[in-house]
Amino acid sequence: MKRVILLCGGESSEHEISCISAGGVLSSIDRSLFEPILVGITKTGQWVIPPSDQRLVLTNGALPEITGGKETNISELIEEFKPDVIFPILHGPYGEDGTIQGLLEIAGLRYVGSGVLASAVAMDKSFAKAIFSSHGLKVAPGIVVHQRDWNGTVPKHELTYPLFVKPARGGSSRGTTKVKSPEHLAAAIDEALTFDTKVMIEEAIAGREIECAVLQVDGVALASPLGEISLDPRFEFYDFEAKYLDGSTKVISPTDLPVDDIQKSAVEAFNALGCEGLARVDFFFSTIGELVINEINTMPGFTPTSVFPKLWAQAGREYKDLITALIEAALSRSASVTR
Repeated sequence: MKRVILLCGGESSEHEISCISAGGVLSSIDRSLFEPILVGITKTGQWVIPPSDQRLVLTNGALPEITGGKETNISELIEEFKPDVIFPILHGPYGEDGTIQGLLEIAGLRYVGSGVLASAVAMDKSFAKAIFSSHGLKVAPGIVVHQRDWNGTVPKHELTYPLFVKPARGGSSRGTTKVKSPEHLAAAIDEALTFDTKVMIEEAIAGREIECAVLQVDGVALASPLGEISLDPRFEFYDFEAKYLDGSTKVISPTDLPVDDIQKSAVEAFNALGCEGLARVDFFFSTIGELVINEINTMPGFTPTSVFPKLWAQAGREYKDLITALIEAALSRSASVTR
């Protein structure tokens, strides 16, 4: 039986979503094949083995959080548990951005998901956009604002409103604002800068939000059936509340779309960044029939009701089987433990 450390929490603004994802994996992992060990990272960066009653689900609107437990570190975990593989179920900075992947590489541990470079580039959307564009994928027009240059004066631009202002290296729409007129742009930049030191300003794409999950099987990236975000009209866009707290947002099977082209584009995006294991690729299909890539998530939300498992369920791949496939792929990958 292979021993798997499920690593969750973290210092990013997506700490709570990571906990929920870990709860899903912990409850569904095939225990005839794997022995899971839950390890948490608090919001202040402390590594802990949480208590046995650690809450990992949304309860009456309250999000879970790793707050304490038996303190540990990577060296102690290796010595105590001798894990075969790490499943870093971490979203956002310090988890999905190549930092934890680099630590695991140095420690000589195999892990689920993309490597250092792919994780870092996918996390920084300003860099990912340039790579997508070089591979023939259409991206939204936009500019980047750095905190070092920000003095409260909006830079000159020729972008058409409405605009989206978001942290370049954020996730779950935390710090993202839809701006409909120039007088609100500076405040939106200030808000995004509380989450990151680099901010992206992009033209809003009028159209449908389409998502495609990518799973690597035997080294080959496969695209799932497509999903379309059906958003309650009360929401301006697919923000954090709509994603995780409201419950009215649905993912439906879209119609009247060039399915093959979108699936090929999802795989192209995955391969362009050198991703491994899994990813969710988010697109806009505009009202004039253009496919625009929004972003790629190398460790998407992974609860049983998250979009990634839902899309693969349409193709007959159940949640438990996805977990098994990802862990087995990580175990089969050449790793620094073999050097």
